Amino acid sequence: MEQIQIRQPEEYVKGIPLIKFFAEAIGPLESFQPLPDDLLISTYPKSGTTWVSQILDMIYQGGDLEKCHRAPIFIRVPFLEFKAPGIPSGLETLKETPAPRLIKTHLPLTLLPQSLLDKKIKVIYVARNAKDVAVSYYHFYCMAKVHPDPGTWDSFLEKFMAGKVCYGSWYQHVQEWWKLSHTHPVLYLFYEDIKENPKREVQKILEFVGRSLPEEIVDRIVQHTSFEEMKKNPMTNYTTIPHDIMDHDISPFMRKGKVGDWKTTFTVAQNECFDADYAKKMAGWDLGLCSRLGVVSSGNHSRGSV
Repeated sequence: MEQIQIRQPEEYVKGIPLIKFFAEAIGPLESFQPLPDDLLISTYPKSGTTWVSQILDMIYQGGDLEKCHRAPIFIRVPFLEFKAPGIPSGLETLKETPAPRLIKTHLPLTLLPQSLLDKKIKVIYVARNAKDVAVSYYHFYCMAKVHPDPGTWDSFLEKFMAGKVCYGSWYQHVQEWWKLSHTHPVLYLFYEDIKENPKREVQKILEFVGRSLPEEIVDRIVQHTSFEEMKKNPMTNYTTIPHDIMDHDISPFMRKGKVGDWKTTFTVAQNECFDADYAKKMAGWDLGLCSRLGVVSSGNHSRGSV
């Protein structure tokens, strides 16, 4: 396999910073033509993408765990914008994937192939509390060396707040996909809701994709998609990726998977600064979105204001 030059600086595409290799994939994506029964899994990074991907693959395989062991998750659920030297791109993997296909993306709407929207491809979107995302993303930058050097936690947090990390602004991402959910077939889920009651959320997903499974199969899916089970499963924990690309000695890909773990990392000053910035950037947004992501209403939010 061709040696990947690690720690390359981001490249900007339409104002969005991306991993250098992924930026090279955006042009070819413009001509991507989805199949009618494709399902897109969309998230900002570190928001439960692998978790929901595994849930969906288990649903598609009727709860058969052995079938879900057929390949690592990034083969079973191709990563649309993935590109790296010497490795099949997301598009190439997709061509080899039998329908009905599950497709993963982190792209903001400005970079998403228009065909996915024109053809009304179903989307499952997952949003997660911004502070937990920031902490998880920092550790991911440290271990996944396709990213630029993250620097210190303090400097990374500043870049995250300014939208100067790969995939750009968290705020813009969750807001534009929330807005799209009013006009497009999008099931908008929250990481915290799945943690709180995974069975309820799996039932929502089943209904959205037009499938039904016996309760004992749903229970099995919930059991085998728990964080603990997925962390030790080489088909979901990314340990099959070469060590020089993802260094699990620095931080495991599946690290903690907790709600509110940001409290162990943020200083008081960082938290106050983040809260003030968050209040400004989320002002005027639908209370349903804001409250589910753990922000206290500042009085500026009103339902239906998206």
